Amino acid sequence: MPRPVLSTYRLQMRADCCTFDDALHLLDYLDRLGVSHLYLSPILTAAQGSTHGYDVTDPTTVSAALGGPDGLRRLSEAARSRGMGLIVDIVPNHVGVAHPEQNPWWWDLLRYGRASAFAGYFDIDWDLDGGRIVLPVLGSDDDVNDLVVDGELLRLGDLAFPIAPGTGTGTGRQVHERQHYRLTGWRTGICGYRRFFSITSLAALRQEDRAVFDASHVEIKRWFDEGLVDGLRIDHPDGLSDPAGYLRWLRELTGPDAWIVVEKILAPDEALDASLPVDGTTGYDALREVGGLFIAPSAEASLTAVSGPRDPEAEHRLKAAAVTDTLAGELSRLCRVITAVTAQSDPHLPAAVAAVISRIGVYRSDYPALDAILPVALQETSCATPELTEALSIISMALSLSPELVARFNQLCGAATAKAVEDCLFYRDARLVSLNEVGGAPDLFGVSTAEFHQRATTRMRAWPTTMTTLSTHDTKRGEDVRTRIGLLSQVPATWADSVERWMELSTPPDRDSALFLYQNIFGVWPVDGTITGDLRSRLHSYAEKAVREAATRTSWHDPSTVFENEVHAWLDRVIDGPVAAELTALVSQLEAHAHNDSLGQKLIQLTAPGIPDVYQGTETTEDSLVDPDNRRPVDHAALRDAMEHGDDDKLNVARAALGLRRARPQTFLTGGYTPLAATGSAAKHLVSYLRGQDVLVAVCRWTVELAETGWTDTALPLPEGCWRDLLSGRLWSGLVPLTELLADSPVALLERTDG
Repeated sequence: MPRPVLSTYRLQMRADCCTFDDALHLLDYLDRLGVSHLYLSPILTAAQGSTHGYDVTDPTTVSAALGGPDGLRRLSEAARSRGMGLIVDIVPNHVGVAHPEQNPWWWDLLRYGRASAFAGYFDIDWDLDGGRIVLPVLGSDDDVNDLVVDGELLRLGDLAFPIAPGTGTGTGRQVHERQHYRLTGWRTGICGYRRFFSITSLAALRQEDRAVFDASHVEIKRWFDEGLVDGLRIDHPDGLSDPAGYLRWLRELTGPDAWIVVEKILAPDEALDASLPVDGTTGYDALREVGGLFIAPSAEASLTAVSGPRDPEAEHRLKAAAVTDTLAGELSRLCRVITAVTAQSDPHLPAAVAAVISRIGVYRSDYPALDAILPVALQETSCATPELTEALSIISMALSLSPELVARFNQLCGAATAKAVEDCLFYRDARLVSLNEVGGAPDLFGVSTAEFHQRATTRMRAWPTTMTTLSTHDTKRGEDVRTRIGLLSQVPATWADSVERWMELSTPPDRDSALFLYQNIFGVWPVDGTITGDLRSRLHSYAEKAVREAATRTSWHDPSTVFENEVHAWLDRVIDGPVAAELTALVSQLEAHAHNDSLGQKLIQLTAPGIPDVYQGTETTEDSLVDPDNRRPVDHAALRDAMEHGDDDKLNVARAALGLRRARPQTFLTGGYTPLAATGSAAKHLVSYLRGQDVLVAVCRWTVELAETGWTDTALPLPEGCWRDLLSGRLWSGLVPLTELLADSPVALLERTDG
């Protein structure tokens, strides 16, 4: 029987710093921290030098660079000896093909084309180029002239491609013309295979084919047959043709007791489909809810005034543009299928597809629980753009006739949402950037206690073992950085005055970019104002990525050296000029409040309904920005020292909460969730709830205002019994004044001691 999952600790596995043996040597620390399971990033063989593992090149083997199958077994046995277990992240929807020679399946496909034993493994558009696979990997189409024949290989720089048997005589260009693939310039927008989103180096797998599923899960099946792992995290199942069907097969493979969570990014008004045979999501929904509690809603109008009026149509435009431009190849293929299925054509078909997708507010709408979304989107599109009505009718007819088309439509919808919203709009919206998170909703300015308690109650009832999180390898910024930025909602006038003055002191090349970047700079600025060379470099890397993702004055495809140099020069002026002293002063002024909110959201995440994940290093305060910054190696030796000394507040909170989960598992797994209300004039500043009948959590928020008013007459009526605060050691019962309960800490974790 698998060990019950009570909490997880995410490790980013890397050959250079976090192999299986490295993880094994962390077990003593993680055991003392209180986690029940190590949660490993992908461990199957990936592209050489990969620092993340999502570019799997051989799904049938465990990465030798991480320690191979023997290393995995050693880690599993060592964890099991401590009563701990393993969860592993798997990547079913794509494989890495940046270097074809590293991927045996892809190499064979390119060598033999349709005759390859793996031709059915990939979603190839065989009709695009007369049966040849179009590979957009060249700088331009003219690069074909530079191909060189090298034995059985075609080479161009460090790229190598196979030559089909009997076709290797002649010049590189002549040999290329005889192959089962055609190399083209990446700017053409034409791609002969389904990709992961728009990433050409990641080719989608056809997991809807049982033979493909079985072949790509042979190693994963071994893990469960041999009892090596207890559960799985499924990377982006919405990218599959049939997510629900895939998850049913997976559940059959793992058995009924395995813990399975899916990276399903839910809209605020979207529920996870109850028919899915999983334990829940990877927790982006909980991230928004917990963090949102610490956003002061009173600041919405003030911060909107700073950033300027928000464009209600921005998301629609960006999604339509993503479909039309970035995903043009996928759109073209979809329209060809629509025409073939219906035997009808319409010149407005591409525009109609883009328009209706722009009005679908979820990643994909073909889950049974979401049946009403597409019809509404079709009607809204028809009303907004009457000239597309006939094309919309053709789309609707085709979707009714072809399950394949439904899958392709929804895969395109998910890719458009990711590219337009997460990877573009969230880098443009500069009102309060801590809201611009994966699964976030910047339009919803924070989360009320009413919403939070309702969602927690629902989670306890419907998905009690779903994952919850505050930081992941994909978050736009780490939890403590978001928390500090969120503080700006408590001091909107101060922020408005400061940022306007900073604009004058260090004129930026673009106001909107500066508004966005200033918040992130504030989020990581050291309290003592000392900017190390490493931090300066990290800020420059972040700024470059941010302005390219925003794609207003520069982009990944068409970088503007002039604009980017201006941004870098401005950033150096901020770091080295008079703005720096003001940043240091503001950070110092608000640091105690940031600390309070950091402890508060951590305690809530670790004790509210769900299975909490601690992303590596976030048991203490840290300053990560977006990837790859948030995948840096963690100094676990320093964390061990901090645990020994007991002087790190956040680490102490994490250890107390995780230890309590381990001591009282049923309280957190099945014990229920009961909101508690304080009495008195400052009651809005407290978030409190009961888990089961023996654990009570109390957290203060909006502490800038609270520091001015104080708790005064506010008190918390404790349930019957005697309660001990695991953080302070003090005993409480009855009606407790918050001036006493939270005298020494912004949070309290109470355990009932009278049985």
